Amino acid sequence: MSKAIKRLMIDVIRTELGGARDLLVLNTGKLDPVRDNTLRSGLRKKGIKILQVKNTLARVALAENGVTGLDSLLAGPTVLVWGGEDVVALSREIVKIAGESKDLIVVRGGAVDGQPLDADGVTDLSKSMGRPELLSKIAGLILAPGARLAGALLGAGGVVAGQIKSIADKEGEPAA
Repeated sequence: MSKAIKRLMIDVIRTELGGARDLLVLNTGKLDPVRDNTLRSGLRKKGIKILQVKNTLARVALAENGVTGLDSLLAGPTVLVWGGEDVVALSREIVKIAGESKDLIVVRGGAVDGQPLDADGVTDLSKSMGRPELLSKIAGLILAPGARLAGALLGAGGVVAGQIKSIADKEGEPAA
């Protein structure tokens, strides 16, 4: 293959990745064409992109995108997967599919913000909280002190208001 053709293929890979630095590396070499097509269409519906690549060209394209350290993962039939809601949701979906496929799909590893992960790191990542869960937890932590303060003020204020009202009612009653 000529250098010009290789350069074009590298540019295509870079364009497809679109600057993605969160991706997973899979081996889907044992999938038959029907299952491979089903996998691709299922991932596409979830906003996850999948691309089968030539390893040497992928190394260059990933390095140009700022993703390094994946050289050991780029051996044999290689598929790059990226996209979805966030990298945690991506890893959850891929680990789930790999578990259901009975060793037909092998998760080799991946990259989070350009930093390499091994297969165990991807599995651990899939068990962590995703962006929506983290945002809701942060919002809860931010709002909790205010809610506690309001509750304390309303609770104590309610007691004091009740006592003042009962004293006022007693003073307003005629003496017997």
